[in-house]
Amino acid sequence: MRTVEWISLIFNLLILVGVIGIGRQNQHFRKMVWGGFAISGVLLIIHGVVEGLRWPMIPAYLLTLVPLVVLFTKARRQQQSGVTSLNSKGSGASASKSPVAGKFGRVRIIATSFLVLLYAVVSIGLPLLFPVFSFAKPAGPYGIGTVSYDWIDNSREELLTSDAGDKRELMVQIWYPTNPEAEGATAPYVNKPEIYGTAFNEVLKLPKLLFSSLIQVKTHAIQEAQLSDAEAKYPVVLFSHGLHGYENQNTFQVEQLVSQGYIVVGINHTYNSLVSVFPDGRVAQFESEGKEGFEQLQFSYMDKLNETWVKDAQFVLDEVEKLGTGDPSRRFTGHMDLDNIGMFGHSFGGATTVQMLMDDPRVKAGMNMDGVLFGEKRIPAEGVGKPFLMMSADSTVAGTSVMSDEEIAAMGTTRPEAEKYYEEVYERYEPVTAGGNFWMELTNTKHLSFSDLYLISPLLEWTQGVDARGAQQLVNDTTIDFFNHYLKGQPLHMDTEVGEHESYLLKKG
Repeated sequence: MRTVEWISLIFNLLILVGVIGIGRQNQHFRKMVWGGFAISGVLLIIHGVVEGLRWPMIPAYLLTLVPLVVLFTKARRQQQSGVTSLNSKGSGASASKSPVAGKFGRVRIIATSFLVLLYAVVSIGLPLLFPVFSFAKPAGPYGIGTVSYDWIDNSREELLTSDAGDKRELMVQIWYPTNPEAEGATAPYVNKPEIYGTAFNEVLKLPKLLFSSLIQVKTHAIQEAQLSDAEAKYPVVLFSHGLHGYENQNTFQVEQLVSQGYIVVGINHTYNSLVSVFPDGRVAQFESEGKEGFEQLQFSYMDKLNETWVKDAQFVLDEVEKLGTGDPSRRFTGHMDLDNIGMFGHSFGGATTVQMLMDDPRVKAGMNMDGVLFGEKRIPAEGVGKPFLMMSADSTVAGTSVMSDEEIAAMGTTRPEAEKYYEEVYERYEPVTAGGNFWMELTNTKHLSFSDLYLISPLLEWTQGVDARGAQQLVNDTTIDFFNHYLKGQPLHMDTEVGEHESYLLKKG
């Protein structure tokens, strides 16, 4: 929860307890209630303006009205009491409490206390289960700037649209080091959050409710800030998301890299990403090409699809080189270290990274995060031939051994077919560490542990049995160590960590 949310919620709950616990005959009761209402209202306004209202806080917002309800109820009771008193005088009747009335009074107190406790649990629980998540503070000496581009590759036809003559168009976001005191507009997590929320629901089949607070999620990046001049040039690292992913999906990792002095270029692979939102308002949805489940995972299909992603990465790298030598905004001109280019990717983007390592001499080192090795080229027996780090979730490496019959059936296949498929997966993995390269297997992790997704709600962490931030910290430490060595020439610490540890297993060829 955010700061003002906490303050407002705790204050409102204290007011609720106060108006119930303090006797209403107390001479300061009315002043306390009016004062509580005024402060609660001010906190609500501040929260709405500074942080933004959101649905999980509705029970907390309603607490603001408690003082008014109490005052109204008290006024009504006083009025009714006055009428009762006059009637009693006229009739000569005497008022006295019966044992039955006292018993019902105690029951009412217990019931009221239970309802107050239940309401407090709901008021606190909803914002915690559906938070406005945040990213860890960047640990490096640099601030973060960001700028987005809409690039069109006029040499390639877009094959996934019905309009003849359409060219391949990509949204690209670049993050870069800035002065840590840089000021400006903070970049949102994603552009058009409502569109992303719908895409999460339609493509990944996740409840749209989980993503209702995306609009309030902020990053540490400043839009179009000035590039830091602390260093003459900064190494460039490309990022390729997974199938159904998006260019911002590893913000947890990108921000830490940039803070350590890297320029990171995130590619949105149009029609294969979760969604693409272009500056003129056009939206490109995910295109499955009629393939779902196990059929979509076939090597014949995925190897062919990966050729498009490799061409995307090569085109983007061409455009990055143009920025490095002659940026129209003059931001990057002369400040990109184009002799030290790396690449990393998640899932299908990890497979793309491996293909780029083998296919493009400009990419010096690469990381594949939990990606099956799809692609035209197979890693030769002697290895990639360049510095390479494979990172895998233990549940992914385990394959069908951790999959139930129901899960396999839901994919649209049988266990024998799935086991045969994984034989090919493992065969492609065999030369990963050849030539002195690394393979890290993370304990108690899932495929999406290498992305931002599990930050969205603790519900996702609990149902998957993972520690999102713990895994992200390990991924970040390893990523920075790897690229610091192979792109900046700093000592490599992984060499001393080979072997089995509590949270990971590290192998070296």
